[in-house]
Amino acid sequence: MSRGEQLKELASDLSRAAETARRLGLPTTVYLLSMALVEVREAAAADHGDDDGAA
Repeated sequence: MSRGEQLKELASDLSRAAETARRLGLPTTVYLLSMALVEVREAAAADHGDDDGAA
């Protein structure tokens, strides 16, 4: 499994976890999972656009 696929899977897992936390009424957990999801999506976008070799 490639890094991009792993990041996509992680984003999906985080999204599901955040939705579950939202249903359970855990606002701090929702916030933390949402911030993690933003980081993962940014990493996935950077990984996808890293064809020129720049870090």
